[in-house]
Amino acid sequence: MQDVTHPEAGWEQGVPLWSHVGQWGPWLLAAGALVVLARAVVRRHRYRAVDVLGEAEQERVHAAIRAAEQRTVGEILPVVVERSDPHPGAAWVCALATLVLGSTLLVTVLPWDDPPLLLLAQLGLGALGFAAARALPDLAHVFVPAARADAVCAEQALLEFHANGLAETEAATGVLLFVSLLEHRVVVLGDSGIDAVVPAETWRRVTDVTLRAVARGDVAGGLVAGVEAAGDVLAEHFPWVEGDRNELPDRLVVRRE
Repeated sequence: MQDVTHPEAGWEQGVPLWSHVGQWGPWLLAAGALVVLARAVVRRHRYRAVDVLGEAEQERVHAAIRAAEQRTVGEILPVVVERSDPHPGAAWVCALATLVLGSTLLVTVLPWDDPPLLLLAQLGLGALGFAAARALPDLAHVFVPAARADAVCAEQALLEFHANGLAETEAATGVLLFVSLLEHRVVVLGDSGIDAVVPAETWRRVTDVTLRAVARGDVAGGLVAGVEAAGDVLAEHFPWVEGDRNELPDRLVVRRE
């Protein structure tokens, strides 16, 4: 009887896959890196507060604040920061990802028979990933866990609320509209006087209308929409009364790192 089994067939069938990785890996790595880096460079201006909010854009927001506060005794303060935290861990995770992916796609190119040179090459891959994440916020954002982004932005928003005097209004009717560019987060905080009569979920609409425009790169448009929505809420529960004074300047806080 003729033996028709070939145990080695499965192994042989797997060879072309690794052969293709070795052949196309360097090109895939180069093409992928080029696309990711080019996209991050093109979108870099979205993370610069002075770029997304020039004089004309800031005046649009100022006008929205003045219009909104003419209808309410509340105080609205938008604050835009480039980031709420340096996120050093994001750069290290990017470095590790670059090292692992680079080592895989460059499997036939790396000097595996020369450990010192191999280590140097892999450290170089990691260093490139680390430097790219530090220089390009759009890339760093990918490696920031959502839970951490939520936590640092909530903490920074609370600091901004108190640092800018929103907790010191006479009737506790201050509202903070906080935008953090790197984390892609919007936080709305109302003082105790507002929270006593306005359900927390009411601010979700303000957050959503702001975030939709900011996500498109239209930070000024998002702030205007958010201020108008916050003004609607305040006008309903805390309408303007004769003799009301403006307790806080009508301003927009824009801060770089």
